Amino acid sequence: MQPYALTVDKFLDHAAKWAGDREVVTGEAGRAARRIGYAALRARSNRASGALAALGLRFGDRVGTLAWNTQHHLEIYYAAMGAGLVCHTLNPRLTAAHLAAMINEAENRALAVASNLMPLLAQVAPQCPTLKHVILLDGDGPASEALEGSGARLWSYEALLSVHGSAFAWGGFDEESPAGLCYTSGTSGSPKGVLYTHRSNYLHTLRSLQAEAFALTRGDVLLVAVPMFHANGWGLPFAAPAVGAKLVLPGRHLDGASLAKLMRDEEVTVAAGVQTVWLGVAEHLEATGEDLPALKRVIIGGSSCPDAQLRRLEQRLGVCVQRTWGMTELSPLGTVAAPDAPADRKGASGRPLLGLDLKLTDAAGATLPRQRGVVGRLKVKGPSVVDRYFKAEAEALDPEGYFDTGDLARIDEAGNLTICGRAKDLIKSGGEWINPSEIADIVGRDPTVGQVAVIARADPKWGERPVLVVEARAGESIDERALLDGLRGKVADWWLPDEVVRIDTMPLAATGKIDKARLETDYAEGRLGGAVGREEGVGAR
Repeated sequence: MQPYALTVDKFLDHAAKWAGDREVVTGEAGRAARRIGYAALRARSNRASGALAALGLRFGDRVGTLAWNTQHHLEIYYAAMGAGLVCHTLNPRLTAAHLAAMINEAENRALAVASNLMPLLAQVAPQCPTLKHVILLDGDGPASEALEGSGARLWSYEALLSVHGSAFAWGGFDEESPAGLCYTSGTSGSPKGVLYTHRSNYLHTLRSLQAEAFALTRGDVLLVAVPMFHANGWGLPFAAPAVGAKLVLPGRHLDGASLAKLMRDEEVTVAAGVQTVWLGVAEHLEATGEDLPALKRVIIGGSSCPDAQLRRLEQRLGVCVQRTWGMTELSPLGTVAAPDAPADRKGASGRPLLGLDLKLTDAAGATLPRQRGVVGRLKVKGPSVVDRYFKAEAEALDPEGYFDTGDLARIDEAGNLTICGRAKDLIKSGGEWINPSEIADIVGRDPTVGQVAVIARADPKWGERPVLVVEARAGESIDERALLDGLRGKVADWWLPDEVVRIDTMPLAATGKIDKARLETDYAEGRLGGAVGREEGVGAR
């Protein structure tokens, strides 16, 4: 057989040759601000590789990105990876101190930045001595004062292409070469870097395209609302060109009105993002009476979606909603509910796809003798699963080569995975364990509830006790006692939260997950719920 290195540049090469006119659309506040075909995008991205080389970047160097979901960000993806550089995506919602720490650990030599993030860059750049070049991805020209105190030179992306852009030979290196770097969210503990290889990304893409997974085709119009700075945007910037699907990138505006207009105008058939995004779209459609006639499927992930919310999304959007489960360390796709999965999914996130193995263990790491119908600690293994964290000497694997996800899970007889919560999130009360995810799932079925979380508070008698934190659905009023009554008989009485706190807006991490670490900190410091509503002593022990 012919040698054929599994490198990600081949995805865009394929799209340019066989779907060259298929569009990549960039949105701006709900309108299409920019359009380009795959062939033209490939040409620009390849010239950008030549420009990066002209700046002195060499094989294996890290190129950071601080940007939204746009054409220019996609061009940098392929420009860096195709040239053998490492695309280090950075989360613009983190603090300047966190970003600087990541840039310094990665030793980024160049950083591509969206123009509206220049104020953040001004705080970050002076703390990053390895940074030599900053590339302003959009806007009329660089604002040099943003780099005062930094040794980096500032370039306009278009000027860089004009001055230094040139054809560059993509690929030609080992498929095990690093391609991307992404740090874990850090909402519980310090963020850790996950270094993806070309081979891991290539195999992940093939896995995601299976008929029981994302199932994309050339006829699809895919909207990627999941941030491209999070785990390669779930791998969708690779999957769309791999099949020649039209790609719609919404920019930084993910409100319901902007997304609904863009999806309607571009006739989006498949959309991917966290559930909070689609709840916003559903609320907009409910308020306006509009619909999205072309939309067929919505792929959700990031956090557990209660069945009641899933049914609401399916009914209001008129689509099939596919649950997924994954994490940064898995590139990130773990399991997917098939498009034709039964309506009553009972929280399941689907079956593992070829290339990913699962096992359940006890708390000590011993494999459970029975793997179906029991709850255990979830471990995973496969070619797109992390081996060790970036710059870590020790492997992050058990003796059998499995990675500990930190999740508690159940696998049913059909192989469907249900995440039952994070092992570290369990609340130990009076020496017994309470599972906050189980409580949140039941409360989340109430039609008045928009978002829900269960956190722990210190208790002098019991050690820890659960606190229920709820955000009302738009236009609804929450009855705290009714929520607790809805738990009675479904969980043990001593599981009932001692306190219900209502808040206006649930804090979210950049991935769309509820930021429980922030909730617990705000609660401990007395900043949670005081102005919105709090009911104490309503639970039982």
